[in-house]
Amino acid sequence: MSKLSFAIPSKGRLKEQTEQWLAELGFPVSQIGGERGYQAEIAGLGDVEMRLLSASEIARGLIEGSLHIGVTGEDLLHDFAPDGASEFRIVRQLGFGGADVIVAVPQAWLDVDTMADLEAAGAAFRKLHHRRLRVATKYMRLTRRFFAAKSVGEYRLVESAGATEAAPTTGAADVIVDITSTGATLKANGLKILDDGVILKSQASLALSPAADWSDEAQASCLRLLERLEPNASPNAKNLLNTFLTHV
Repeated sequence: MSKLSFAIPSKGRLKEQTEQWLAELGFPVSQIGGERGYQAEIAGLGDVEMRLLSASEIARGLIEGSLHIGVTGEDLLHDFAPDGASEFRIVRQLGFGGADVIVAVPQAWLDVDTMADLEAAGAAFRKLHHRRLRVATKYMRLTRRFFAAKSVGEYRLVESAGATEAAPTTGAADVIVDITSTGATLKANGLKILDDGVILKSQASLALSPAADWSDEAQASCLRLLERLEPNASPNAKNLLNTFLTHV
């Protein structure tokens, strides 16, 4: 993987906003093969392998090292990284694609407002129903880490394949961990966010992979982008890149 491998979202509002951001930096992206194509070209960065992928694929590629750089959600990076934030580098939060990863319970649970309340409720629930509270989520690692940090152990995870916010209503789970922008969907489904239940305030971010094979060619292309992002740091852009690529 000699040339820079750079991935951006393949569709939707996130793709449009990312392309607009790059164009404003002076690196316009043109899609190859029309709207259904998954390859693209980017001007101004040299010979770059430009890919259009889903946000999930980009996060996985950065963590595994099959991509050098990409734009994806911080929530996905944190959740897909087995060892946490040491497996990727956030270069720049982009100010769009914002959503919070939260813990929500039924509004009818009047005495459950915090994670400590949830642990107490879980103990009582297990004693009464002879099973643990079920927590539906697509964010398995993030949930485990957060619940452990909050000393909550009376639960079991249920991987959500559909609309997570509907899980308590359908009986598939008792509690959810999901993303929300306004909270309106949660409220419509009779759910409330715990007072200390915001796991992560996520947004679209430009991230680098420390695990990728960084050739001189790939570094040179990346430096052009870093210099445009940090014009005042241009003389030391090489040091900046090395800082990003250094393992913790």
